[in-house]
Amino acid sequence: MNRIFLVGFMCSGKSSVGKALARKLGWIFLDVDEEIQKQEKMTIPEIFQKRGEPYFRRLELEVLKDLSNKEKVVIATGGGLGSNPRAMDIMKEKGLVVWLDVAFDTFLKRCGKDPNRPLLKKSKEDLKNLLIERSKVYSLAHLRVEASKEVDAIVEEVLSFLKSKVKIPDTP
Repeated sequence: MNRIFLVGFMCSGKSSVGKALARKLGWIFLDVDEEIQKQEKMTIPEIFQKRGEPYFRRLELEVLKDLSNKEKVVIATGGGLGSNPRAMDIMKEKGLVVWLDVAFDTFLKRCGKDPNRPLLKKSKEDLKNLLIERSKVYSLAHLRVEASKEVDAIVEEVLSFLKSKVKIPDTP
């Protein structure tokens, strides 16, 4: 197991957990959204505005395919990418997929009105429906972890799962 993919809704903690998990494992942390922004030399809201969401969705799948060939990496996906059935198939084939399952109320508290999240322009009802819809694909992950826990507790849960499946050295 040389790759761990983190999926989940916006503000579920994929980046925070990913960085901490990579540190514990001595691996590299990669964030699909950050890689896209570097490649496009634009922020995600700018990509949505100038090129549209369909363009962004195609791009994130291409970036995922590229990153999934690297080894000893923890990869944080965007909320939409983790709910793409094609992306889920790629991730499950290439490594361990962990779903950080965030409750809707927790999502609202964490995200607030973040201007860097284009989908937050939707109504609360639309966002709740989006979470429900995306969860259908997130639930295909190998491991589901409650995202309201502290980052260290989530990391330990993932490491325990890994140790139960694959012999990995103890982490400091």
